[in-house]
Amino acid sequence: MENSIALVTGTTSGLGYAAARLLAIKGYSQVIVTGRSLAGVQETAAQLAAETTRKVFTPFELDLDKPLSVQSALAALVKRGRPIDFLLLNAGMVPGKARVITAEGIEASQAPLIGHHQLTVGLLRANLLSPNARIVIASAEPARGGVPMFKYTNVPAFAAKYFRDDQTAAVEALIRNGPNVTYAPNNAYADAKLIVAWWVAALARRLPSGMAVYAVSPGASNATNVARNAGPLLKYLMIPIVNLIPGMNQTPETAAGRYLQASEFGTDVSGEFFASAKGKFSGPMEVQRQPHLHNRASQESAWQAVVKVSGIDLSNPSSLSAVS
Repeated sequence: MENSIALVTGTTSGLGYAAARLLAIKGYSQVIVTGRSLAGVQETAAQLAAETTRKVFTPFELDLDKPLSVQSALAALVKRGRPIDFLLLNAGMVPGKARVITAEGIEASQAPLIGHHQLTVGLLRANLLSPNARIVIASAEPARGGVPMFKYTNVPAFAAKYFRDDQTAAVEALIRNGPNVTYAPNNAYADAKLIVAWWVAALARRLPSGMAVYAVSPGASNATNVARNAGPLLKYLMIPIVNLIPGMNQTPETAAGRYLQASEFGTDVSGEFFASAKGKFSGPMEVQRQPHLHNRASQESAWQAVVKVSGIDLSNPSSLSAVS
């Protein structure tokens, strides 16, 4: 790892911070850490350097909710010209009781995927991912189903009822919390993480040979800020109960370790979603085989919906001017 470069989104706290720290300890020669404000991520880089005694952290300002911020970060990475070996798309959030729509018209828990798509496609276009690069994006246990209080939308049925079987339109409606979508924070979160898993499967089919991408649930780790916007039922009832159950919670370092574990997976499992075993929220992770995750029509619809919302596709070089 002594000549390897990693880029981690959402590093100013929680799992992103823990992952960046572990990457330095593992021996990465450079760890690009990102956050919404330059001052905040500079402080993060300094703290990480002090903790690890390794001066390998490079701070970058990156606000995934703002396309101009993503473009600026991409332009700076192009100027540096050093390919990334491990791209960790960690940033995310649990939505709160009140619906939040970004300036780009995207429901807040869905917005990180749009920014991550813009970043990933931009890096691919600029040849800034190494030939054997690994991409990991954070999903979550609710995407597999069977998680109390979280229910994902049956997209084929939703599309049949409201969109004349157009699943792309149905997924776009979920991303925007648009027509015929009733906002419920836990369900919005489950939908966001399911769409992530579908997007990964579609991206895997588009990657050059040698590269690989995986969706990874870090599992339950409640000592982070990810649930800072969560509703009171989740924050003050479910999470405290989970914390009392042995094996149902883990440290941020253990959870972030799943990301690093996936960074060493092979191309044979590219496009898969890794999460805890059925009924568990921590411990060993495994490939998820639930049929809804492997519906190719849903996967491609998720990709096309993200392309439509972001305005950026791998097949349209003119759509991302910052790296064209």
